[in-house]
Amino acid sequence: MQFTDLKAQYQANRENINARIQAVLDHGQYIMGPEVAELEARLAAYCGARHCISVASGTEALLISLMALGIGRGDEVITTPFSFIATAEAIVLLGAVPVFADIDHATCNIDPALIEDKISARTRAIMPVSLYGQPADMEAINAIAARHGLVVIEDAAQSFGATYQGKHSCNLSPIGCTSFFPSKPLGCYGDGGAIFTSDDALAEAMREIRVHGQSRRYVHTRIGVGGRMDTLQCAIVLAKLDNFEWELQQRARAGATYDALLSGKLGLVSRPRDRSCVFAQYTVVLDEREPVQAILHAAGIPSTVHYPVPMHVQPAYAGWCGPHDAPVALALAAKVLSLPIGPYLDDASITQVCATLLGALGLAAPGTAQPSANPG
Repeated sequence: MQFTDLKAQYQANRENINARIQAVLDHGQYIMGPEVAELEARLAAYCGARHCISVASGTEALLISLMALGIGRGDEVITTPFSFIATAEAIVLLGAVPVFADIDHATCNIDPALIEDKISARTRAIMPVSLYGQPADMEAINAIAARHGLVVIEDAAQSFGATYQGKHSCNLSPIGCTSFFPSKPLGCYGDGGAIFTSDDALAEAMREIRVHGQSRRYVHTRIGVGGRMDTLQCAIVLAKLDNFEWELQQRARAGATYDALLSGKLGLVSRPRDRSCVFAQYTVVLDEREPVQAILHAAGIPSTVHYPVPMHVQPAYAGWCGPHDAPVALALAAKVLSLPIGPYLDDASITQVCATLLGALGLAAPGTAQPSANPG
């Protein structure tokens, strides 16, 4: 069993992926080729934002967004301590200060009720993370930002395709950023990412920053980076987009199957009704994680922890926050466990995972489910 079965995904999309790659090999425009503009147009239309700017990675998306806002030394950005390190890394690389607001125990996303107390005269932005595939409470976060004149940047690296109150993730705030890392809900075969905004001035700045700050060739109007997403990776995402809605349906099916087998038996991450989840991960909460994970491993079932060490206690970041300043994040980091998930994981495999997991906890195993069909 694979934690994320990229081989099965490739086989299901092989003809389209190969054709897209061959087209790039034939025209030879490996940097800023026609597939880049095509992908940006399709992604912008999908999310409903006016602009999509493809970039080299999800980390570059965050970094370029902060640069476009002029955020720099001494500025503060409020974010969650419970995410991949790239969220805080982009802030620190610019000399700004990450200010960590603790998370909601139910959703594992940043708790809006704790944000306002973290705002100071130096605060410039709020950067919530749409963790595990579902958006944070963006209405509440946007309202706080509006009251204090701040910009919200949604780190949607795990949630492309999800919705919140009927709008797509990446278009829930002035700036949305996502990642096309291979294991993401929509992934390429290397690194890639995108920024979404409906602000024309920000979009222009972001496009210039990603090509070393150029407004035109060899005219550098601002400080920039080498942040382009290459044409081959754009071509791969374009190929996968054709089957993306089916894959989202299958992710929802897999998540619902897990829910049916595990609800009421152990702790699960809550998913409020006003938002959808694309199940970048399916995460459970266990009091005794390590023994259970060992039993799963012995049965050939992969699992992983997202994330075992919160950012505010990471050695390189601990100076910005006391070790006890985010107790919920610290507690959940010792308990969360992510199980295999994806559009190509059938119900019989999910039943096997759940039976082994519940057996390890001394609970009754679920019944047997039938496998789902792959797309024709």
